[in-house]
Amino acid sequence: MRVGIYCGSKTGRNPIYAEKAEELGIFLAKHDIGIVYGGSNQGIMGKVADAALSNNGNVVGVMPSFLQWKEVTHEHITELHYVTTMYERKAKMIALADLLIALPGGAGTMDEFFDVLTLSQIGQHQKPICLYNVNNYYRLLRLQLQHMADEGFMQQEQLENIFIIQKPEELLEIIHKKIIMQEGSCPDDYLG
Repeated sequence: MRVGIYCGSKTGRNPIYAEKAEELGIFLAKHDIGIVYGGSNQGIMGKVADAALSNNGNVVGVMPSFLQWKEVTHEHITELHYVTTMYERKAKMIALADLLIALPGGAGTMDEFFDVLTLSQIGQHQKPICLYNVNNYYRLLRLQLQHMADEGFMQQEQLENIFIIQKPEELLEIIHKKIIMQEGSCPDDYLG
């Protein structure tokens, strides 16, 4: 099981963003859930990767070769894939992940979120999509998405397939309901 994480290459102004990224990395590692992310050691990306790695987590990075600067590429992750373009990066991350989640981030994070949302809407994948609403970061985006549905530019069912989470534990419920139960392979003690 792997979670694809989209997030900022900066930590943001409020320390809570880095704290919650680290908390998520630790949580996933302790539940033997791997991470697929952009491969950087910077910002929230680096925080979530380092936290998982410090708890024996499995962290897979996908890095475009043109961003391969020694001070940016995380050199201590479990596995690193180099790709040529940002498009290849997004496709590889989707292919390697079972669930996709956007933590706070900027334009790149929004690009990745809307890309996976669009691909879901046109039937290219059926993976759960989450927004980690740290510090109410995604409140306005959630309102905009609802407005899009209200105005007929998005189906309400598609909106309901975007999970807004407040804490890492909610991911286990989504994994259980949307992935394991659909595949029919849930161990009796999975949720412990």
